[in-house]
Amino acid sequence: MAERREELLRAAIGQIEARGVAAVRIADVAAALGVSNALVLYHFSTKEKLVAAAFTYAAEDDLARLRKLLGRRTSALRRLRAAVRWYAPTGQAKGWRLWIEGWAVALREPALREVTLDLDRQWKAAITDVIAEGVAAGEFACADPAGTALRLTALLDGLAVQLTSYPGAVPRTRAQDWVDDALARELGLDRKALTER
Repeated sequence: MAERREELLRAAIGQIEARGVAAVRIADVAAALGVSNALVLYHFSTKEKLVAAAFTYAAEDDLARLRKLLGRRTSALRRLRAAVRWYAPTGQAKGWRLWIEGWAVALREPALREVTLDLDRQWKAAITDVIAEGVAAGEFACADPAGTALRLTALLDGLAVQLTSYPGAVPRTRAQDWVDDALARELGLDRKALTER
């Protein structure tokens, strides 16, 4: 039962990325797996519940990856740098199209708004915690870890919109430079400190 539910959620994510939330139908998700509409509706009684569950599933996957990066046994700077570079739209994180779509739909769908807001809070809290650890360890100076986390994630989210929605508008290398500049500035470090081993 749980395995079938996960298959449906993965198929829903694929269909949302391909078609967008507004255009995706229960029938599209069912067809992607070769199952009946009734099976999808058995697990998720409405399209809205399916979409919210799909975003929750994707969010849990992203948060697990973030926690793994931040849980490494290394300096706070290395953990933070790894997390920011993975999350940046120039990094290995997948699914920016899905999240941009989710943000847009969340403006009108309360259930999805709760999912995206919860994910946002958890990301910022995790980043805030590792920044505070680095400050406590004397690795860098930052008077406002929560403000820094907000500014960094806002920059990354904004760059994701630019790179995903307008391919070629910002060269990927320039975007990565901006991220590194912002991270160094926020932490009171020379930018070279971000690349030192």
